[in-house]
Amino acid sequence: MEFTCIRNYTAAPGVGAVQINRPAALNALNLQTMTEIVEAFAACDADSDIRCILLHGNEKAFAAGADVKEMSGAGAVEMLERDQFARWERIRQTKKPVIAAVSGFALGGGCELAMLCDMIVASETAQFGQPEINIGVMPGAGGTQRLTRAVGKALAMELVLTGRMLSAREALRAGLVNRVVPVETYLYEAAALAREVASKAPVAARLAKESVLKSFGTSLESGLEFERKNFYMLFATDDQKEGMSAFVEKRKPKWTGK
Repeated sequence: MEFTCIRNYTAAPGVGAVQINRPAALNALNLQTMTEIVEAFAACDADSDIRCILLHGNEKAFAAGADVKEMSGAGAVEMLERDQFARWERIRQTKKPVIAAVSGFALGGGCELAMLCDMIVASETAQFGQPEINIGVMPGAGGTQRLTRAVGKALAMELVLTGRMLSAREALRAGLVNRVVPVETYLYEAAALAREVASKAPVAARLAKESVLKSFGTSLESGLEFERKNFYMLFATDDQKEGMSAFVEKRKPKWTGK
């Protein structure tokens, strides 16, 4: 599969990596880039050797936002017909765990893309924000919803209505990211976390991810019911038998993903 806006590679055993590769545009997310990310994630989901996905840009920018040039002359009907957010929905439906490694700018669509991932490892230079208000629009790919759920109403309102950026340390304190590490090691640290996730039972990881995400769109009662069904379902897998046998026998389990 040929890509022009991303680089798709294997970062470590079990880890499929996708790098946004438009450095001259600070990795701005145009339609082609988003389409290629969708295709790369779909390929990772379909590859049984890949158990976790790592998404990153470069040290200067994860993604500095959507490609404004691509949208500036469009009208409402054209934007509706373009249906650019369908690509975001397909990324949201990725079954395998996804870890974002963020350094530099993660603004607008870049922040929204990072929040679509399941975990975020940030470098000390990372800056998060939803500055759409500064160009006369507002977040449209989940910024008002996921950011509010992550950091709370007060801080989300401030970021969305003023366009100010959140430093990596602020993002950590607010619960937006998992950890902050030196810029020299941010990609290594994210890959190490991805390797750890990839070392776990694949079906259990997938159903556990589904269950955590379910908590954002349902009541506690419905979420608990969903969790229990996924828990019981895992007792039909070979990995459950292997995992519990390995625990009893005090040895390392050998997962098959079945």
